[in-house]
Amino acid sequence: MRMRLAVLAIMLSAPAQAAITAARDLPAGTIIAPSDLAWIEEVPGGIDDPALAIGKQARVAIYEGRPVVAGALRAPVLISRNQIVRVAFDCGPLRIETEGRALSEGAAGDVVRVMNLTSRNTISAVINPDGTLVSTSSNTEIK
Repeated sequence: MRMRLAVLAIMLSAPAQAAITAARDLPAGTIIAPSDLAWIEEVPGGIDDPALAIGKQARVAIYEGRPVVAGALRAPVLISRNQIVRVAFDCGPLRIETEGRALSEGAAGDVVRVMNLTSRNTISAVINPDGTLVSTSSNTEIK
């Protein structure tokens, strides 16, 4: 019993943790800018380094004054579902490009499924940081 009281006393006397909070309401899909963040010392939880949030996209709405948690952020979406995209297939000096329809959304480095608009085959492709797609399948049929 004394041990529990001692732990509780230490927890209550410890200074509150600081966290990054939203300086305004941030709807889902918002790319976080430095002006969107505020530093609040009385709010526990959330991330404590603004560099972890700046440039990320909000997965869900983050309301003003609420801590920004890592689970609410993701890399910005570069390809959206049903978007017409250009897909490249590289094999040595050979490069084949075709149009496709993205079957899911994704950020840089994600693998998305793409339907080739010519052959109607589904292939997998990696999203490059510039938004282009490169086929990852070694047996891809481009036609």
